[in-house]
Amino acid sequence: MKHRIVVLGAGYAGAVTAGRLARRLHRDDVEITLVNGDPDFVERIRLHQLASGQDLPRRPLRDMYEGTGVQVRPAWVTALDADRKTVDLTGENGADTLAYDTLVYALGSTNADHAVPGVAEYAHNIAGRRDALRLRARLGELERDDTVLVVGGGLTGIEAATEIAEARPDLHVAIAARDGVGGWLSDKAQHHLRVVLDRLGITVHEGADVTRVEANGVVIGTGAGAAAAGRIPAQVTVWTAGFAVHPIAAATTLEVSSSGRIVVDATMRSVSHPDVYAVGDAAFAGGAGGAPLRMACATANPMAWQAADALAARLTGRKVPERPIGYAAQCISLGRRDGIFQRVTREDRMTSTVITGRAGARIKEFICASTAWTLAHPTMLLPTRRHRVPAGRAAQSRFITT
Repeated sequence: MKHRIVVLGAGYAGAVTAGRLARRLHRDDVEITLVNGDPDFVERIRLHQLASGQDLPRRPLRDMYEGTGVQVRPAWVTALDADRKTVDLTGENGADTLAYDTLVYALGSTNADHAVPGVAEYAHNIAGRRDALRLRARLGELERDDTVLVVGGGLTGIEAATEIAEARPDLHVAIAARDGVGGWLSDKAQHHLRVVLDRLGITVHEGADVTRVEANGVVIGTGAGAAAAGRIPAQVTVWTAGFAVHPIAAATTLEVSSSGRIVVDATMRSVSHPDVYAVGDAAFAGGAGGAPLRMACATANPMAWQAADALAARLTGRKVPERPIGYAAQCISLGRRDGIFQRVTREDRMTSTVITGRAGARIKEFICASTAWTLAHPTMLLPTRRHRVPAGRAAQSRFITT
C-alpha cells in the first residue's frame, strides 16, 4: 500500500514541498496529491505588477508536475479533520473527502482587515490573483488626476504604490501608514526609498491610523506622529495592512498560535499531530535566534525544503535533518527600473550593505524569475535520487516520532 501524502495549497511553500518530495521519494511507494483552488501557480510576489496592468505568464500546475508523479487536484479546502485524517474538498465535480497518511498544510494567507469597518466593502487588495485583476480593472476606469490610496507602509504597500505610480503617472498615488513607510530598513535604504517616492510623486501620510474605509476615501485617527484625526479622499483604496491565515486550521484540534498558524517544530512538523506538517505563512516556527519566522516568500522556500527533507527522511528511515532557518536579504521592487536589495543577518536584522537603483531592481527580478523557473521545472533540480520506503513503514509512519 502506498503512503498517501496530501499537500494543501500550491503557493510557493506548497508547490516547492510537493516537487521536492517527488524528487526524494520513489513513486512506487508514495502517492502525492497537490490540492489547490486555482489550476495555475500564482506568482504572488508579482501580483502588484498584475494589478498595475502587466501580464504574467500562465503556469498550469498540471503542466508543471507532468511526469513527476504528483497528482494535481483543483479544489477548494472546506474543512480538515486532523484526528480522522481527512480533508473535505469542493471543486468542479462537487464535494468530496480526501484521506491522507501525511498532510502538508500550506494554505498560506489572505488579506487581513484588522476589523476595520469598510475594508471588505470598499477596499481592494492584492492578496490573490482575482483580487489583483479586480484592482486592475478598477484602475483602468480611473481618470486623470484621480487618487489611489495604498494603506500600509510594509513591503506589499511600497511595491504596490510604486508600481501603480510608475505605470499610471496620470494618477495621484498616496500611502497611508500607521507608523513609518519602510521604517525597518537601514538608513541608506530608507533614504533611497524616500528619493524614489518623491520622484514618482507619491504622497506619504505617516502616523495615519485608518479607522474606517469609505467609498471615496478613508477616515484616520491619530497614530504615532499624526497631528489630528481627519479624512484622506481617494477614488480607490488599496488595503495592504497585513495578512491573516485561513481559519481552517484553527477550527481543528491542531495546536495553533494566537493568530491561527499551526505550531511546528524545527522540522516543520505539528507539535500536536506528528502526521501533519505545515509550511509557509500557515506555520508558526522559530528561526535563527529563536524569533518566529515572518510571513514571506523568503521564509516559504526554506520551510518547504525543511519539511520535505524531514518527511522523506522519516519515511525512508534516514537521519532527519534539522537546520535552523535564517534570512539573507530583503528585496523591494520600486517599479520596473528601481529597487532595493537590503542585506540582513540570519536573524533578519538590517546591515549596512544595500544595493539600490537599477542594480537593486535587477537583483529582485533575478530572484523572482529564478524562483518561478525552479517551480516550473520541479524535476530538473537536486536532489534527484529517490529513496525507497521500507515495506510496512508507510502504515507505521504516523507513529514515528524520531
